[in-house]
Amino acid sequence: MATISIFLGITITMFYNEHPPAHFHADYGEFNATYEVETLGVIRGGLPPRSHRYVAQWAHDHRDELLENWERMREGQPPLRITPLV
Repeated sequence: MATISIFLGITITMFYNEHPPAHFHADYGEFNATYEVETLGVIRGGLPPRSHRYVAQWAHDHRDELLENWERMREGQPPLRITPLV
């Protein structure tokens, strides 16, 4: 597992050699959700509404970087950090 961004108490991670589709994990306190990168839909879990909006906006703004990190991690390379939501 690698942390790729942290903002507003939300930690965004990806795991090495994960199964498709391209996705990332968001953790906020006791809440966690898995988001598909292409659609930004929640695959599993859930976050409080405000945190979900923050994650969705951040992911929309950084979709290309998320896809790049997905490919890097599938190849066993370390991910690049992604700018937090500001």
